[in-house]
Amino acid sequence: MRDTFLNACKGIKTDYTPVWFMRQAGRYMPEYQKIRQKYDFLTMCKTPEIAAEVTLQPVKILGVDAAILFSDILIPLEGMGIKIEFTDDKGPQVYPTIKTSSHIKFLKEIELDLVYYVFQTIKILIKELEVPLIGFAASPFTLATYIIEGGSTKDFINTKRFMFSEPEGFHKLMKIFTDSTIKYLKEQIKAGVHVVQIFDTWAGILSPFDYEIFVKPYVKKIIDSINKVPVIYFCSNTSGLANNLKDLNANVLSIDWKIDMKDATDLFKYHALQGNLDPLTLLGTEDELFKRVKKILIHGRLAKAHIFNLGHGVNINTSVDILKKVVDFVHEFKTMEV
Repeated sequence: MRDTFLNACKGIKTDYTPVWFMRQAGRYMPEYQKIRQKYDFLTMCKTPEIAAEVTLQPVKILGVDAAILFSDILIPLEGMGIKIEFTDDKGPQVYPTIKTSSHIKFLKEIELDLVYYVFQTIKILIKELEVPLIGFAASPFTLATYIIEGGSTKDFINTKRFMFSEPEGFHKLMKIFTDSTIKYLKEQIKAGVHVVQIFDTWAGILSPFDYEIFVKPYVKKIIDSINKVPVIYFCSNTSGLANNLKDLNANVLSIDWKIDMKDATDLFKYHALQGNLDPLTLLGTEDELFKRVKKILIHGRLAKAHIFNLGHGVNINTSVDILKKVVDFVHEFKTMEV
């Protein structure tokens, strides 16, 4: 099982399609909710024993081929002098915000000692897991959106205003995040993760032209700086940015559901692919769900290698039982008649 996922990450064809889910450790799972009733989210992230337990839950319950570290993409900000809070009604809140070049003075390069608990969690998990462990970080651009907007947003007005009115300042901000992300991921690798994933969650808000200017150079630098483990790159709006992603050196491109898997295999001939089921199909009928799962698996065989996953994270309303059925279906598909 360990070799299957890692081989797929390296672009090696596998006997069966490995599977894991973004946000597989989370609120949809009753076992998670029991812990969440006792602790707030940040306490869970900052307590290695709890974070390790939550990371292990979907591996034990679902039988997935890889674990992903239980943490949050905003955690590195705490090591950079920025405060983060999580509330159930407003989501993540970040302060102080950086809305102009003059505010960048509030930001410092990451101090790894301030986020030591992330690496301690990894060390615990490496001793307990029988499947590979995925470490992760947000892309510099995604971190920038949170620190500029002060939290989640739908329109990204402040982010784009900063980008287009003070491009030099925005590039300075991106450089700080890039250097810090490289340090953060390298420390995760040192602690023992087998693979890292970069979440470019909000890159899809940009035009291809602006992605090339404000995002790609920094993503490329991160990917090119990591050579000890495979790198998975997840970018939203894969279809709109497809031509911009083809020359990235990531081992695996994780694609969303807005591009057909067959089209993706044609576009990305030199990458292993991960994805790309719409998470909300898990809320519909099993007939409709498995029709789509089968289609993805069939077309995934055309890729250099394929890891089954969702096009984004597991929705809170998802049934654990249906996720387990998907895992079993994916694992057994090699013996099914196509």
